[in-house]
Amino acid sequence: MCWRGGALTEIDLDLPRRRAAVRTSSRTQSRVDPRRRLALGLGWWAWAGRTERRQARRRRQPSEKKDRFISDDSTRFVGTIPADYDRLEPFMFAGHADIFAQRVASIRPARTLELAAGTGILTRRLRDLLPATVEITATDINPPMLTVARGKFRPGEKVEFLGADATDLPFPDASFDIVACQFGIMFFPDKDKSYREARRVLSAGGRYLFNVWDSHRYNHFGRIAHKIVAGFFPTDPPPFFRVAFGYSAIDPIKESLINAGFTDIRIDVVSLEKDIPDPEDFAFSIVHGLPIIEQVQSRSSAEPGVVVSSLAGALRSEMVATGRTRFQAILFEARAQ
Repeated sequence: MCWRGGALTEIDLDLPRRRAAVRTSSRTQSRVDPRRRLALGLGWWAWAGRTERRQARRRRQPSEKKDRFISDDSTRFVGTIPADYDRLEPFMFAGHADIFAQRVASIRPARTLELAAGTGILTRRLRDLLPATVEITATDINPPMLTVARGKFRPGEKVEFLGADATDLPFPDASFDIVACQFGIMFFPDKDKSYREARRVLSAGGRYLFNVWDSHRYNHFGRIAHKIVAGFFPTDPPPFFRVAFGYSAIDPIKESLINAGFTDIRIDVVSLEKDIPDPEDFAFSIVHGLPIIEQVQSRSSAEPGVVVSSLAGALRSEMVATGRTRFQAILFEARAQ
């Protein structure tokens, strides 16, 4: 068990606005010769043109900001991302999903809800380990991810897939014995609300299990990926890796669980060493299988292929001695009061 404190800060940029005003005096104008007056008139038209162009830019800004906000949304697993996301399974998710599913199976639930199920990496393992009579409901806010997940199950297997927001679940109170979430809660916009929703849909004594990535200090691949990608955009780095690895301070999470109505909190640091035989494939999967691809493309000053090559080189240098890297997560288990 490992206890650490931490903080995640965000920087808001407040760009100053410039205002221009032109004042003319009719008395002064009356004293100016016609040629000077013509020059003043042309100057006015030039000023008016610049003002109109500035106003046009300001009118476009809300749309441009909205587009950047959408592309910087670290929860958008859409387009080609779901298919490429599965390429990360052997690197990042497989071992943690095995441990997670075994923990759930040891509790012997009858009704299981999975949040942020994604492409069904954990869901598949839960179905394999749990008795066929156990009901599994797998949810995700991104329907394209669930489309990939459905393809991993045979007709007749007892799994229901449903698009749902983890902060506003469409289930009655006390509907489940287990709520499970693998590497999803970091992306929930209102984490405290998600804890309250998990508690609401759990029966008394039910368990909430979830894991999060530990910080960059303990996941060198995440630190390297953030450094390489940010290096291409030093004034506007994509935020994905700060979000994904920025929710690892144990005490605040523990307090949020207690406030939401949970007790008997168990916390395990799970550290796995993995072989990375093909750094190029791993780098491609990181860039193309996560929302980082949209965040890179929206900035348009670096091609994704160039980012992938640079990341692959950095990963290879990091693992030159052993060919391995660490994937460290923190697994939480809490009982509903």
